[in-house]
Amino acid sequence: MSNNLVILPTFNEAESISGLITRILGEIADADILVVDGGSKDGTPESVSEIASRNNRVNLLQEGAKRGLGRAYIAGFEWGLKRGYSKLVEMDADNSHQVNDLKKLLDVAYADLVIGSRWVTGGQIVNWSRFRAALSRFANRYVELALRLGVNDATSGFRVYKAELLNRIDLKSIKSEGYTFQIEMTRAARSLNAKIREVSIVFKEREFGISKISRAIVLEAFFRVTYWGLKRIGGGGGI
Repeated sequence: MSNNLVILPTFNEAESISGLITRILGEIADADILVVDGGSKDGTPESVSEIASRNNRVNLLQEGAKRGLGRAYIAGFEWGLKRGYSKLVEMDADNSHQVNDLKKLLDVAYADLVIGSRWVTGGQIVNWSRFRAALSRFANRYVELALRLGVNDATSGFRVYKAELLNRIDLKSIKSEGYTFQIEMTRAARSLNAKIREVSIVFKEREFGISKISRAIVLEAFFRVTYWGLKRIGGGGGI
């Protein structure tokens, strides 16, 4: 068994998942893969099962129904923690996150949480609309204004957690979905005085399929961050 586990949540990612798994297996020697599938109907779990039958570094967890990004990652964390992995990785399955950047994140020492950041020096976004980029920048600036997490890209879904940190976080208390999940996890890590480091990445818009971001996800983020921010100002919630 490898020391690292790369968790890939999927929902109808058949066009990209096989190629991504192949690249991770070929370029990252010390990493196993767990695909957490939320009831895909396009052949995604079948493609993963076929690869897993030939390579014991690949695993499939089928949830049967789409429960959301946060639930998928928590299921992946629990699966990996039970099996003793030392680092657990969040990574998109649509090729927006790059395998060469995964190497950079895994190589970082002396951090409990490593965030692949689009909004630090050296970070890049490829093929995003101006509106999407502006929305992401605004969201992260609003998060920092409200919560004071000391992080430039709190909404990033490309990150590495040490198992020790995840074992300290009450995962059952994490309720958010969408990119609000990333904010809530960062908030939980900061409340535990975790060492957090950001590393620049290149984020590329997906080539296949459609984005899972919806108006409901954006509204969830706004209202939860505002609530947490008011608690912080009022002294009712620490971070």
